Parts: sequence; C-alpha cells; structure tokens
Amino acid sequence: MTGAGGAATVSGDPVREVMARHRALCERAVDPLEIAAGLEEAGLGPAAAARCRHADLFALAEELYARVPRRPPAEEPAVPPAPLTRRPGAAARTAVSAALPCAAAVALGAGRPVLLAAAVPLALVSARGGRGGPQDAGPGRWRRWGAPAQGAGVAALLLAPLAVPSGGPGERRVTAALVLAAALSAGSARWAARWFRQVARGHLDAAATLAEFRSRMRPVLPVALALHLAVLGVLSFAALAVLTALAPRPGPGHAGGLLHLAAERAAPAQWAAQGVLGLLLVLPALLARCGRTGTAALGALAGAAGTAVPPAPLTGPFTAPLAGGAVALALLAYAWPALGRPEAHR
Repeated sequence: MTGAGGAATVSGDPVREVMARHRALCERAVDPLEIAAGLEEAGLGPAAAARCRHADLFALAEELYARVPRRPPAEEPAVPPAPLTRRPGAAARTAVSAALPCAAAVALGAGRPVLLAAAVPLALVSARGGRGGPQDAGPGRWRRWGAPAQGAGVAALLLAPLAVPSGGPGERRVTAALVLAAALSAGSARWAARWFRQVARGHLDAAATLAEFRSRMRPVLPVALALHLAVLGVLSFAALAVLTALAPRPGPGHAGGLLHLAAERAAPAQWAAQGVLGLLLVLPALLARCGRTGTAALGALAGAAGTAVPPAPLTGPFTAPLAGGAVALALLAYAWPALGRPEAHR
C-alpha cells in the first residue's frame, strides 16, 4: 500500500527505503537542509516523514545525513591550457608566410605595383592567421570584418617602409633588411599574443577578487611587448649581419663602401621606425586574440597610414617613427586597461 506522501509502507525500517531511493542526494549533501529540500522536490511530505517515525522532513533529513557517509562529487579533470610548445609551427608558418611577399617585393625592386601585388597574399595570410581568438569574440563577425581588415593593415604595415622614398642604395637595402626582419617577427607577435592570453587565463582562475586579477595582470602586457621587441631586435641584427656579409668590402674608390657602412649600422631613425613597427604588429595581435577585433583592425590600418603617409607638418628623418609612434601610443593606452579586465579573457 502506498501513502499520500509517495513512500511505500514496508515492515521493518522505513528510513532504509528512503535512504536507498535518495542515496545519491544524501551522499552529495553538505547539510541536512539540502537533503530536506531534495526530499520535498521528490514529492515526500509530512505523511512520509510520519511513516518514518519523524515529526517532519527536517528531522528525517537529519537522520539520513547522519546515517549516509559523505561522498564528495567527482571533480572533472581540469583541461590544462595548451602549452606554447605544442604547436611551434604556427608562429613559424606565420613568420614565413609574412616574409615571403616582402622578400618578393624586395627582389623585384619594391615598386608600387610590386607592393600592391605582394600585399594581396600577405593580407590573406595575415587575416587567416588572425583567427582563433576567444569564442565570445564572435567568429562570424571576425571573419566578415575583423580578419580581412587586420590582414590588410598588417600587409600595409610591413610593406609601407619599402614604399617610403629613402636616400641612397645603401639606405634602401638596410630598410629592406629591416622590413624582412619585421615580417619574420609576425610569428613572434602571434606567439606573444597567445602567451599573454594563456597567462591571463591562469590569473583569472587563481585570482580571488577583481582587484587581485588586475594587480596580477598589470605587468603581463609590458612583458609580452618586451618579449616581442627583443625577438624583433635579434632578427633585425641578424638581417643586418647577413646584409653586411653579402655587401662588397669597401675599397679605394669602391662604391660599395657606403653600402657596407650602412649595413653595418642602421641610422637611429631606422631603429626607431623598427621599434614602432614592432609595436604596431604586436598590439593588434594582442587585441585580436582577446576579442577586440574591431580595434585591432582599425589600429593596424591606422598604423600603416601613419607610417606611410605621415602628417605634413612633420619633417625630418624621424617623421615616420613619430607618426606611427602616436598610433602605437594610442593603441597601448587602449589595450592596457581593456586587456586587464576579466571579460577580455573569459
């Protein structure tokens, strides 16, 4: 016979039957109140408690809590973040894919038609390599607008220095070597953005409060930028060393003397432009990786425009570094607080 409370009447210990039916609830409960709420949801009422010789469900829940041993829920193994060394070929492929069009433009004379032709595959490769940010970034919107625009901006950034008129042949070859080094550093920018996001996800799991998360994230962006600029510096010195080795040795009346001296040491303005170019490559990559796709695309395009067509009032060898540096500074001022918020990494 079954009572109104839904529990079957049995001879012996009626609590044992309730305990058997709701054992999982009793094992997971952290206090008797949780068991009482679960029994009530299952349809048990005062009548069922009375058949178990208890005044109410709360008294019955206390007995069940005392008789059933606790069993903590099996925690799902945390999925470890993908190590940075798991896909070492991604950064290498990005570097080579960005450097090939630049190398073709240099080999063919770096004329404007050649730059336009080289920019097409470079933009496509950069757009394809820029995907894969967080899921909340809107993959569809990123493909429609962010990736192509950022790819075009990266292409223009890498090729703009080749279009800017320079001095003699030696200076043009030094510029070409530095541009090729910057193109290879596109892989470093992708790696730095991935490292930044991985560190941020770790801090997001470890920080107990919003203030602690922001405190943990404060030095991460400068470290990511410094890592990328260090790789860019090494690549730039290596490119100049190769150019020096390939240049003819200076001799009496030899026209290659100036080329050798230029390859041996780039001008300060060229180093400044190289540093600005490095920032304009890595900051959009960081923003895109953390879901700020529109800002990343606009930043890349604005950086290319500022580097190739600096404002008219600016004159002198530092014109392009100053114009591009203003864009980089604006991107940095936006990225530091934006990428230090938890919602950028969820």
